[in-house]
Amino acid sequence: MALSPTDSHLFGALFSDAEMAELFSDAACIRSWLDVEASLARVQGRLGVIPAEVAQHIDAVLANLPIDPDGVRAGIARDGVPIAALVAQVRQAVDPEAAPYVHWGATTQDVMDTGLVLRLRAALRVLENLLGDVMSRLAEMTRVHRTTLMPGRTHAQHAVPITFGLKVAGWLAPLIRHRRRLAELRPRLLVVQLGGAAGTLAALDQRGPDVLHALADELGLGVPLLPWHTQRDSLAELAGWLSLVSGSLGKMAQDLILLAQSEVDEVHESSEVGRGSSSTMPQKHNPVASEVILAAARTNATLLGALHHALVQEHERGTHGWQMEWMVLPQMLALTAAALRQAAFLGRHLAVDVERMRRNVADSQGMLLAEALRLALAPHLGADAARQLIAEAGRIARREGFHLVELVRSRTDAPVDWAILRDESTYLGAADAFIERVLAEAADLLDTPPPS
Repeated sequence: MALSPTDSHLFGALFSDAEMAELFSDAACIRSWLDVEASLARVQGRLGVIPAEVAQHIDAVLANLPIDPDGVRAGIARDGVPIAALVAQVRQAVDPEAAPYVHWGATTQDVMDTGLVLRLRAALRVLENLLGDVMSRLAEMTRVHRTTLMPGRTHAQHAVPITFGLKVAGWLAPLIRHRRRLAELRPRLLVVQLGGAAGTLAALDQRGPDVLHALADELGLGVPLLPWHTQRDSLAELAGWLSLVSGSLGKMAQDLILLAQSEVDEVHESSEVGRGSSSTMPQKHNPVASEVILAAARTNATLLGALHHALVQEHERGTHGWQMEWMVLPQMLALTAAALRQAAFLGRHLAVDVERMRRNVADSQGMLLAEALRLALAPHLGADAARQLIAEAGRIARREGFHLVELVRSRTDAPVDWAILRDESTYLGAADAFIERVLAEAADLLDTPPPS
């Protein structure tokens, strides 16, 4: 197995995403750094910080400059960071009089952080599109099954009747909140980095703020309050969002694994022949998509701690927290994208056995109605007497196979509507109203196009 399944040719189909892998490939990293260097030269030329003709020349060279990745790799091994070796190659490629103006007033972290933000902007578009797809499919599943009766389960045991539509709405609701959270965190995250050696931009004299604002405009990014070399809270916030998304998908996956158990058998991930097959047991249809989602969720929850550790950095430029981000954040992005793609697959292919759900309700022999019975009888018998009667009847019903409602009915002459009490579909409370609220919120968000 590879050092990380997200980078593995074999396991990447499960734990990674092609678009995300491309955004965080070595080639994309280098391209983003060159884009930052070119943009910096352009705005400095326009502002007169460096000669305009020099800026135009640097920009033209960077547009098509082939970078030797092995040279950058050797520089990283020597310097611990890539930009010194990258800038050396750029300076060799431009005219001698332009070479001193390459990377003018910037530092390695400015280029790497801004390049990262550019790639994060693209990554968020990928994730938002995937999230919208999952939301749309869950909303449709909610509509289709808003009246599909099934047992509600608490502490892994039958509780009261619910609908499968309500359960799916419960998977959808947190995704609505995550979509809103993404819109809120974007302005904090997508900001330029330009601080120079120690966050003062002293090399640019009094023109530092002008260059900072111009570079942000050039790249379509926001302007931070000040350079954020050792202020990494926005990246930690993003990591938290990634863990929240994959964790909410993990809750759905855990439910589906439990619902697909042989003893429950209410859903199957797909009707596709051979999917989730076992090497030795031909009857098996393992819930592989849900397993991947759960693995991604739990891994992201574990990795999140590393990003929070990376918040602790020294003085104006840190010593190690930055490198922790390099190792962790791309994995979290890949795992979240993979979880979303697996969830979209489930949204397209989930096979819901409506009849088995109804049969499981019927097989409960009225136990799902114990609360309804208690509430109906309490005004006539008193709360304690009603509870005691139903508890005793429940023990007998389970042991001897009687229907709970009929057994209770035989033991009291309370004037209640026994026909209604015996029908699980009449004891759904506000389930449909809650479904409607979730669907309305989802529709409102899905009708709003994401930022470009």
